[in-house]
Amino acid sequence: MKKIAQSYNSSILRPSSLPQSAIIPLQPQTEKIMSGWERLVAQAQTINQMAAELEAEILELKAIASAINSQRNYLQGHAKSRKSVCKYFTVSIPWVKQKSDDSLILTTRKVDLFRAEREAASLAQKLRQQSKNRRLAAQQHRKSEEKTDFDPKATFLGSLINKS
Repeated sequence: MKKIAQSYNSSILRPSSLPQSAIIPLQPQTEKIMSGWERLVAQAQTINQMAAELEAEILELKAIASAINSQRNYLQGHAKSRKSVCKYFTVSIPWVKQKSDDSLILTTRKVDLFRAEREAASLAQKLRQQSKNRRLAAQQHRKSEEKTDFDPKATFLGSLINKS
């Protein structure tokens, strides 16, 4: 035991034995800061990943409720629409943003519950417009073919032949 105690005492540098210029100011080690920063960024990414998963689950809840509503309305023969099985209010999820100075902000982000319906309506409108444009183009093409097929001389000669 004495050996350990003696070696322990001899390995300790006493402040009086150190030259004053050798005093190291207390500063956090850059490695500890970097590992802390990496952990912070990883935690922010985890929060954002979980928020994205939560958003997907919320949208799935809405899709299930919509399917139930459709089935209920179909079974009732659309005679009287029942109340929706789910009501929706504005929903936000936590979100971590990184500013241009690399600092992080813990905030919220709204979940757009009706984006799918808007996108479907927009796509349907585009398809209707494309279909209308194709029909108009086909009509114009047929009219132009009819005009090019019409030869006034042949029609005049044909009428003369038919008269004789």
